[in-house]
Amino acid sequence: MTIKKTKDIFLFSLFLMFFLNLKAVAAQIVNHSAADTAMKIMNSETAAHVLPSAYMVIPFILLLLMIATGPLFYKHFWENHYPKVSLLLSVVVILYYIIFLNNTKSLLHTLTEYISFIALLSSLFVASGGILIKVDKKSTPLVNVIFLLFGAVISNIVGTTGASMLLIRPFIKMNKNRIRPYHIIFFIFIVSNIGGALTPIGDPPLFLGFLSGVPFFWVIDNVWYIWIPTLVLVLLAFYLFDLNNKKDSPTKVEYSGKIHFKGYKNLIYLLIIVIAVFIDPVVIPWVPSLYPLPFGIREIIMFAVVIVSYKTADKEILKDNEFDFEPIKEVAYLFIGIFATMIPALQLIAYEAKEFGDKLSAGVFYWATGILSAILDNTPTYMNFLSAAMGKYGLDVTVKSNVQNFVLVDDIYLKAISVAAVFFGSLTYIGNGPNFMVKSISERAGIEMPSFFTYIVKYSVIILLPIFTIIWLLFFYGKG
Repeated sequence: MTIKKTKDIFLFSLFLMFFLNLKAVAAQIVNHSAADTAMKIMNSETAAHVLPSAYMVIPFILLLLMIATGPLFYKHFWENHYPKVSLLLSVVVILYYIIFLNNTKSLLHTLTEYISFIALLSSLFVASGGILIKVDKKSTPLVNVIFLLFGAVISNIVGTTGASMLLIRPFIKMNKNRIRPYHIIFFIFIVSNIGGALTPIGDPPLFLGFLSGVPFFWVIDNVWYIWIPTLVLVLLAFYLFDLNNKKDSPTKVEYSGKIHFKGYKNLIYLLIIVIAVFIDPVVIPWVPSLYPLPFGIREIIMFAVVIVSYKTADKEILKDNEFDFEPIKEVAYLFIGIFATMIPALQLIAYEAKEFGDKLSAGVFYWATGILSAILDNTPTYMNFLSAAMGKYGLDVTVKSNVQNFVLVDDIYLKAISVAAVFFGSLTYIGNGPNFMVKSISERAGIEMPSFFTYIVKYSVIILLPIFTIIWLLFFYGKG
């Protein structure tokens, strides 16, 4: 057995111990059988449906563990059959909701979210694939820091997904003579997640907050002083990593110092995608709703961009970018399983958050939103805890004026929830949509990326958790 294999198995054991402990804690929080659940629901006037059995979280846990272990222990099987595994576990949950709970509303809601999710990711992926950026400059720790800082800033303009898809290929090519897995991991930390915390365009939970009534500029006005130290600390950690691993290429290479850009027309496609995000009946009243269809005008525009941008792309640019559809295919299959199997977990968490919301401090909202955003979809997690926080003041998250009043009453909870939902998405590969896509693109470029649990144990826990703890102590400890 190789040293790498032994190390991976050891790290997996540590991750499994952590996961089982997390599961035990969650069990104490949830701690109700199907019968107990039914009793609670009968006594709850706010519940729309009977809660699922806690046992129905098992398909999600199983999928998560297979994503973690498949590439390591049964790689051939996983690479050939992961779509079937994802779909099969999805079917288990779907049938349970249809047959036992008679609840199709939750399934349709999740389908709508999934279509919106994949429309955004696929349109940005294809549109950015037709853009070629070459940075003809020697890669140094300082140059890399500037590049990642630029990515963090523009992620608030084109979203973390847009910035990730636009910049990951040039970042890999710029570092081609010294690329290491940690380069990609810090790219995920900074560009794919933490960077996009300043505007509703930056990350999906913030956009949903905007749709619910949070003023558009509230985020940047109230989060910038939390965003800056977080970004500085992560960039500093990257600089030290890169400085200690700096190796000059054995061959002398001349650099012009110029930045080459091709595919200008695809910038128009990116602009169309960003504008399309706002084409929603909630934002613009005259936009027609296509209900009961599980998509709207926005998604139609985005899928149209996928077709048009690919058909009109410069073939030489696609070739230079080594563009193919495998990364988005992998994300589409895996996330249909994630979206479906996490429905029971989200509903159980929503119920518990509402039950105990009046007892939770800003710090608890920060950690609860963050940890759950790392392993579940951060958008519904954000909304569940926002609803719980507003419940402390007797406000309803579904009423736009209530959300606007909540921002005025006490915004410490909203700050904690907003920051955590975005920042903690970097803790795992599934924490945010672009994470998996960046990983997939990097692997197809020949970079040996760490496994799911190695990413968590070797990088997230060691680098991010101390930084997130500092942020908690500085801004949320003892408040609320």
